Amino acid sequence: MRRSDREITDFQEQIEVMKRCDVCRLGLNAQEVPYILPLNFGMAVDGEQVVLYFHGAAEGTKHELIARDNRASFEMDCAHELILDDEKQTCSMAYESIMGRGLIEPVPDKERMAALKCIMAHYRQEEFPFPEAVAARTNVFQLIVSQMTGKRRQIKPGEHKSS
Repeated sequence: MRRSDREITDFQEQIEVMKRCDVCRLGLNAQEVPYILPLNFGMAVDGEQVVLYFHGAAEGTKHELIARDNRASFEMDCAHELILDDEKQTCSMAYESIMGRGLIEPVPDKERMAALKCIMAHYRQEEFPFPEAVAARTNVFQLIVSQMTGKRRQIKPGEHKSS
């Protein structure tokens, strides 16, 4: 990482950033150019193993690409604020972000409901009831994260938020 002063190296701090994000961009290998799609997600953490969950329709480009090559990258970011430094006449952006990669695969049928509940838990405090019939026709993938990094740009003295 070029700006090591902005790197988030603490695993628990990276997890906290991920909890604040509401969209995860998934990058898949589409041969000629990468295929990137924004998705809702859920996250499970066991020790230092992170698994991201995604849901969607039962067919489409995403399924075709994963079937060909299940290596995937992801990116999520939050805490965006425009930063102005009137003295230096500069403009920048505050943010927190996590990027990583791993292998993506379908969630086994017997684990689908738990994965969907994990996704819903990311967006709601209380458990959200939904019919099993809906779960049965919803496709769910899990990205088993093998590597991730974090980065943060904060407001410095002399800078201020845009109004």
